[in-house]
Amino acid sequence: MQLHVGCEFTYESTPPTPAVALVQPRTDLAHTLLNERWQIRPHADRHEYRDLFGNRCERFTLSGGNSTIRYDALVDVTAEADPVDYTAPQHEVENLPDETLVYTLASRYCLTETLSQVAWHLFSWSTPGWQRVQAVCDWVHNNIRYGLITSTPMTTAVDVYAAGGGMCRDFAHLAITFCRALNIPARYVFGYMPDIGIPGPFSPMDFHAWFEVYLGDRWWTFDARFNTPRIGRVPIGIGRDAVDVAMVTTYGPAIFKEMTVWAELFEENDLEFLPPATTNSGLARSEGLMLARNERRIR
Repeated sequence: MQLHVGCEFTYESTPPTPAVALVQPRTDLAHTLLNERWQIRPHADRHEYRDLFGNRCERFTLSGGNSTIRYDALVDVTAEADPVDYTAPQHEVENLPDETLVYTLASRYCLTETLSQVAWHLFSWSTPGWQRVQAVCDWVHNNIRYGLITSTPMTTAVDVYAAGGGMCRDFAHLAITFCRALNIPARYVFGYMPDIGIPGPFSPMDFHAWFEVYLGDRWWTFDARFNTPRIGRVPIGIGRDAVDVAMVTTYGPAIFKEMTVWAELFEENDLEFLPPATTNSGLARSEGLMLARNERRIR
């Protein structure tokens, strides 16, 4: 199954402003990137690099005045929903792979120590492993009201728990915090997700945030916001929390004006404008200060 995914950002800046964009699908996961194209107007030279988490980032400088950043891609994905394994076991901490330990620690938006007692009070009854993670998702999905508050660069999982509401990034942050408090490695993921296999009406398309946990011998996808396996996820960024995967980071007084996102089944002639596949794309580190402007649109 092929998806047409992409986004467009508009900025206004007085002086030329260095920037980094993190909107390209990762190339090391289950989906296959078939084609992609960047358009930056006015023209800006750019290059790709990979950050500490292996995310693909694009580095460039916005010209003074109005600038538009557009990214389009054609991606081949499985037509199957997120895989499920109710028998996936939880490891004792001493048996976890070394590289997963960073995802058991507190991070900027996931204050594990603060909610540790809450997590054990709520979930100590559950069986370690898949059932415990699902219990976390069920609780967050049933007790946190979507859209009740709008995230800012200061909104942590503790704030979301206290307010009883938030956006999709907040659902992910709270579930991650609970899982880490229960000694389950958990990491933040954001990307494109089409409305495939679910009934409408659909809200306007946007980026989406979910999380992954390490059980057995692999990472598994969970989504506290929708709390059901979905079809067509295309991960863009993976990190400790949203601070590691802001969509656009600007190093100067650039004003965010508008953002549009698309993720839909590919139809013939949808991508006539795309050139042959190129390798001039990039990876970047993402700062959290840009988060409030862009992440508030992550549903």
